[in-house]
Order: sequence, then structure tokens, then C-alpha cells
Amino acid sequence: MTDIRDRFDELRAAAHADPADLDALWADLATVEVEEMLGAWRGGDFATGHVASTVLEKVRWHGKRFDSPLEAVPLVCRGDDGELYSNLAAGGGGEASLWPVGFRGEVTATMVYDKMPVLDHFKRVDGDTVMGIMNGKLAGTFGIEDLYYFWLEREA
Repeated sequence: MTDIRDRFDELRAAAHADPADLDALWADLATVEVEEMLGAWRGGDFATGHVASTVLEKVRWHGKRFDSPLEAVPLVCRGDDGELYSNLAAGGGGEASLWPVGFRGEVTATMVYDKMPVLDHFKRVDGDTVMGIMNGKLAGTFGIEDLYYFWLEREA
């Protein structure tokens, strides 16, 4: 049987990642505690064709930062000067917080946006990598209801 990290790497490298395969991987991952998410993370997504991927590319999304459970920066982006900054406009005018939230029958660390009806649920791939699923009222934000699948890797 292929181990979880191999499955994750295959889906991350795929030219097209099927949401059914991503859901199967998600089901096999361990949940995470809010405290495990603290720190800075570099992010990317799986090639599902989701419109959020295009939006994040345009704003030069770098990742997320969790300074404390109540101080989360969902959209750390790279400016024209190369510096990282919190892109409040792309986040609907706010940042976020981390909470333990139920999703698909499990409670896991979840980022709740301040100004958008959107949740990012996280599960552990390994000690420095998590998979995320964006859930919520996505039609109002992206024009489609499809879940958005992404990943984060802890920055040193």
C-alpha cells in the first residue's frame, strides 16, 4: 500500500487532481489541534481547476501565518517589492482566527475568516505539512460551490 506522503506528493504533482482522490486522501489523514498550526506556512494548491487558484495566483499568495488562535493571517502575499504582507482586500477586508471545528464527522483545526463565510479545515500529512479544504458559502466568494483543496508547509 502506498503511504500517505507518497499519495499526497502524487496528487500535488498531478496535472489534474480529481477531487474524489483528494477526498480519499483527506479521509486517511489525522486531525490537527489548533496549537499545531501556530507559525508561518508556505502554501500551494492541487490542480483541480478551481477559480480560487487563479485568484490566489493573481494576488501572489505565499501562504498563511498563525500568530495565535485569534490572530491568523490567511492571505500572506508577496508585494511588488518582494516583501510579504497581509492582503486584507483579498480576504474580504479582514484576517481570521483558528478554532476546532467539526467537518465530515471529525473535529480538526480550522481557520475561520473574519469577513467571509469561508472555513479552511486542516489535517496532517506529516509533521511539517498539512492539507486544507476550503469550505463554506463559496458561491458568494468564488461563484462556484466546489470545495478548494490546498496544502501548507511549515516555514523554518
